[in-house]
Amino acid sequence: MELDPDRLKLFSYHLFTKLEGAVTSGMIHLGDQLGLYKALAAAPQPMTTTQLAHATQLNERWVREWSYNQAAAKIISTINTPSMSTTTSVPAIDDDMFYLSPEQIAVLATDAHPAFGMGMFHRLPQTMESLKRMPESFRTGIGHNYDSHGPEGAVGIERSFEPWTNANLISAVLPALDGVAKILDAGASIADIGCGAGGAVLLMAKAFPKSTFTGYEISQYALDRAAQKLKESALDNAHFNDARTNPLPADHSLDFVTTFDCIHDMTHPAEMMHAIHAALKPNGTWMLVDIKAHDTFALNMQKNPMAPLMYGISVMSCMSSAMSTPGGAGLGTLGLSATTAETMAKAAGFSHFRKLDVDHSVNAFYEIRP
Repeated sequence: MELDPDRLKLFSYHLFTKLEGAVTSGMIHLGDQLGLYKALAAAPQPMTTTQLAHATQLNERWVREWSYNQAAAKIISTINTPSMSTTTSVPAIDDDMFYLSPEQIAVLATDAHPAFGMGMFHRLPQTMESLKRMPESFRTGIGHNYDSHGPEGAVGIERSFEPWTNANLISAVLPALDGVAKILDAGASIADIGCGAGGAVLLMAKAFPKSTFTGYEISQYALDRAAQKLKESALDNAHFNDARTNPLPADHSLDFVTTFDCIHDMTHPAEMMHAIHAALKPNGTWMLVDIKAHDTFALNMQKNPMAPLMYGISVMSCMSSAMSTPGGAGLGTLGLSATTAETMAKAAGFSHFRKLDVDHSVNAFYEIRP
């Protein structure tokens, strides 16, 4: 095939837009960690880099270059007001001013907002560090669990999911389930599998004091966070277990089980579904929350604009976790479509499968019953 010079230029440009995204992601991590976004959000008017450096007690020259990257990438907003008193045609440094729009404030600087987006950037260094381990995984087929990302990996997951959960779980998600909220009000036994830092467990335990909630997790870093948060909450109807030493009961004693974004990460998801079935009462409910996915790669590529990100994160995190032991299923980030989830659930003994009408940009929600 003959090389087309114009297509060569376009492809080279396309390739380097990917590198730009990776580098800008690093700058977003710094903006979050150094408090630059919060300083811009708190300012009553646009700031110069001198003012921003003063507000954050950082070096102005470094802040200036960071600001240029962020504004050029349209992550933060900028205005230019050339000084009228300058005696030179070269604009002064402080002619450039930076600020955050209301939408940028929500995503970059408001931890409690449902759209807060800093969680995955929080753990970016740990995620990218995994690249050093990937060649061996490609050779052996064995991946790495979530604790390979260290304690900051657990915090990043927590910051990724809790803002939306805190804003919507009690008010919108649980009411979408048939009769579950009434059961929780009256007093029930609930398990949250893959509970992470325990945010959903503690949120539900506070909202439904007559019920008992137990979180199950295998990440020691996440369990440590959960224990700390439980102590701070002073709740007496919530508990956390290491699932490796204190597993899910198999006596059909639970009224409600939840799994938030964890089934696709598991080495043996089919076995877990059987365990959930054995734990639930005959009239119990399992709420499965997992990544929206289509049935084939072709559909994911065609209909999901975030597919490249999802498949890449899968290699470094989700699928790596799901293949962290020999024989791991390796579903991957986009491996649990509604069709796959329903087929697996029915193979585990469940008969009822319903997609819930819950609006979420990434996740799908399902009501599953024996």
